[in-house]
Amino acid sequence: MGNNRPVVIGIAGGSGSGKTSVTHAIHDVFKDHNLVVIEQDYYYKDQSHLEFEQRLETNYDHPDAFDTDLLIEDIEKLLNRQPIEKPIYDYALHTRSKESEHIEPQDVIILEGILVLADEKLRDLMDIKLFVDTDSDLRIIRRILRDINERGRSIDSVVEQYLSVVRPMHNQFIEPTKRYADIIIPEGGQNEVAIDLMVTKIKTIVESDNIV
Repeated sequence: MGNNRPVVIGIAGGSGSGKTSVTHAIHDVFKDHNLVVIEQDYYYKDQSHLEFEQRLETNYDHPDAFDTDLLIEDIEKLLNRQPIEKPIYDYALHTRSKESEHIEPQDVIILEGILVLADEKLRDLMDIKLFVDTDSDLRIIRRILRDINERGRSIDSVVEQYLSVVRPMHNQFIEPTKRYADIIIPEGGQNEVAIDLMVTKIKTIVESDNIV
């Protein structure tokens, strides 16, 4: 079993699209098997060399914000059944934490994030590519609720950031990656039929590799 290549599932979509809900739904089905979730958000670049004021100007919705080379390197290690030290991002300090999380290789790897389909090398490592496609009005409502309730932000700051950064970056970088998806899931975690079909497909791939 240890020689079989793990299955890699990429789950992309805009902020507030419901990709995390889709990830959790798949995770719940496979929780009895060896599965690991790798969040692209953990792979924001280290900014310790910058002054704090400079870090505040980081555009987290731009492809350049991510250390994609490190992410690819870690996925390749997991594919070769090697453990990784997954970075942890400190959002209070706006840079990478000195801590990391030890991750053992697993049979199913879910790679989740807004721009996981943007890089060709990263896409080439995936067996299944998903794009969670949700209307922009629902995404902004979810983002407002999340940022106010969980991050203590004002509605004015959330809306200003959405209009100045999140929306243009979504249209320029995230939305175009939909073309690379094998499956597009409308309405995210609410779409139980699409998730059931997805789970069935993953099971087929996993079982065909004699992993389960």
